[in-house]
Amino acid sequence: MNQRPDRSRRFDPVRAAAVEALVAIEQGDQIDAVINSHLQTQRFRPIDTRFFLQLVNGATKMRRRLDYEIKFYLTRPSVALPIKLQNILRLGFYQILFTDRVPDAAAVSESVNLARRFLDPSQAKLVNAVLRSKLREPEKVVFVATETDPLASLGNRYSYPDYFVKYCLEEFGPERAEALLATYNESPRQTYRVNRLKYRADDITRALADANIPYHPGEYLEDFFHLEVGGLPLEGDLIQTGKVFVQDESAGLAVRLLNPKPGMQVIDLTAAPGGKATYAAIRMRNEGHVLALDKSAKRLAVVEQNARRQGITILAPVVADMLDFDGGQFDRVLLDPPCSGWGTAGKNADLRWAKTQQDLDNLARIQTRMIDKAARLVKPGGVLVYSTCTIIRQENDQIVEEFLLRNKQFEIDPADQFFDKRLVSERGYVKTYPDHPSLHGAFAARLRRRQRSGPPGRKTARPQ
Repeated sequence: MNQRPDRSRRFDPVRAAAVEALVAIEQGDQIDAVINSHLQTQRFRPIDTRFFLQLVNGATKMRRRLDYEIKFYLTRPSVALPIKLQNILRLGFYQILFTDRVPDAAAVSESVNLARRFLDPSQAKLVNAVLRSKLREPEKVVFVATETDPLASLGNRYSYPDYFVKYCLEEFGPERAEALLATYNESPRQTYRVNRLKYRADDITRALADANIPYHPGEYLEDFFHLEVGGLPLEGDLIQTGKVFVQDESAGLAVRLLNPKPGMQVIDLTAAPGGKATYAAIRMRNEGHVLALDKSAKRLAVVEQNARRQGITILAPVVADMLDFDGGQFDRVLLDPPCSGWGTAGKNADLRWAKTQQDLDNLARIQTRMIDKAARLVKPGGVLVYSTCTIIRQENDQIVEEFLLRNKQFEIDPADQFFDKRLVSERGYVKTYPDHPSLHGAFAARLRRRQRSGPPGRKTARPQ
């Protein structure tokens, strides 16, 4: 006799939606699309939405750690479990290990209810037995010492793919690598960038203080405010009115390095969703011309919407693939190419399972083509800023250094003329890491195109 799921059993719809989301993500769907789909159909209360997001993002991030621990409580740990059963167990273990407000008994009972709802009585008994065993015998889980096998130890403990752990160990050494991996697992916070066309910095500090929202100002850019609470507080009053824009301070560094000035001709070659392009326009006091390129008309529509909301009138959207674009030369060229995103792994939960080393190799080839194309759009004496949101040298230093070997008319314009030397590498690049308070991982290089040679003995002015 076949056993069937018991549809009459009560279950928590938030946890049920989380299980379905985790299954879809593991099968290859993008996490943002999965989350948005569930939130549009479920219509959860705000408190339920926050719990749903915590479960989906958290269990996705910690997938390797959860699977590692689950195996210690299975009779046959080498046998793969059905995908829905595996994700119900992951969700139960996640609540036991990483949530403060869910009692252990509730984590067990709600997981059993999900198994009864989605699976069958025998699998529900397995879920009950495994989770109760976890509570009775937490000491069953053993991690290999970092000194013995740092790759396995850090990968299993902090839940990352081997290739990224290996990179961090080689780049930073065991101690700092572990600190970076731990930081990426912390809950991300939002940052507001004030729109100085509409608002002053003290206006936003007053608004946040009046609403009792804790924050601290950006350490390097005075236009940025880091919120110490989750969500998007004062969204209607601040974001929808265009008084602030949600943007990481580390992303703003590339625009400051570009240093666009009023009246300049500026182009952002991969503009969507518009954070850097609109910040450039604001830094130019809405005077001059900012061309915002993107090959997706849908994504470019978001750029237009964000520009209008912020009161920007000098931004012109162009639907085009930058590799095919031929529109003259510019004073300032900003290239933020597709990258692995390993600087923002803390807020992109599925990134660590969506990218492989082969993906990084492919991206590096694309980035090389893009920076060579971008260089042809820079006026003599003008500036190209190459920026990414990754900490991988293959996508950063290596791309720029090889570019400079091929393009002798460009030189590094060191970033220490704009920023504290703590952010600047020996070669003059901006490099930030997530173990720095309030910053994500990012890279930016300012490359100046040399002026054309003038008559002997005559020097040409160098624009800033």
